[in-house]
Amino acid sequence: MKTPLARLFATLGFLVAVPIAPAVAGDVDFSSYDVPLYEQIVNRIKAKVSARLGEETNTRDRFFIIPFAYEDRGNHPEHSHSFISVIRVLADTKEPEPTAGLKIQKYKNREFEAFTISWLPEDFMTNPNLCVFDGPLSRTIPKNNKCPVSPGHNFNLEETIKLAVLQKNAVVMWGPYEIREGGFDRAVKRKELLDGGTIKYRADDRLYQKDKVAISCFHAMAGLEEIFPKGGFLGTGLKMWGINGTARVLIEYTEKPSNRQLLLEPVDVKKDRYGFVYAPAANDPVPYNPVKTASAYGR
Repeated sequence: MKTPLARLFATLGFLVAVPIAPAVAGDVDFSSYDVPLYEQIVNRIKAKVSARLGEETNTRDRFFIIPFAYEDRGNHPEHSHSFISVIRVLADTKEPEPTAGLKIQKYKNREFEAFTISWLPEDFMTNPNLCVFDGPLSRTIPKNNKCPVSPGHNFNLEETIKLAVLQKNAVVMWGPYEIREGGFDRAVKRKELLDGGTIKYRADDRLYQKDKVAISCFHAMAGLEEIFPKGGFLGTGLKMWGINGTARVLIEYTEKPSNRQLLLEPVDVKKDRYGFVYAPAANDPVPYNPVKTASAYGR
């Protein structure tokens, strides 16, 4: 007979193992199926930001964030990831002051800077076997988790999307959302922190956040002024991966008083989702579509 404590752990283990139900699948657009996924995503970002800027002279710097997630069917944590891209569009009317470490790029008549926060193990491109939970009851007892702490690396958007394509994952983006300059500055500081080599990576970072030893992809992008916000089941961060993880970050951005002032427009974490879903061939059935509106990709 199980003791009360054993029954509690068994119940908790069951709860955290059950994924949150995805949104009802909807229409899939195949018109860009032959375009590589990374190019599809960049084209959508360019179109959305350009529409926001309009044709008139841009007299000040403008700043945008594009949150992302990818996941497989079932949202298994080892095949899920949360990341975010940040853009600064430079003013047309003055000499730009470049951000240290960023390259000024050009699209049409606009100059811009862009970077991505995508925190994963350093060798993930060649060894994409992510250890998340390893050990009895490791989902509920952090000290039982035998997964190693790994050197981390902040991957760019193209590299991150390549990882999603290799796994044939669904990719979801929100935005672009316009933010204040202060939000951009905080994101730059986060990038500098990750690039500095003082913090490592661990998917289950419950024992490592407080001492700033290692953090997960979720905590790398969450709370741009606080490095270690918590969320998820019982405040542990469990279940906070893939679409659920990025949605949780957006909720934090919109509900926390210190973050609300950084966003210049409303956010709807459900309605604002746009997906990119894998299909084996043009107009074939899509194996996994967790969103209502999506474009198909094959490579």
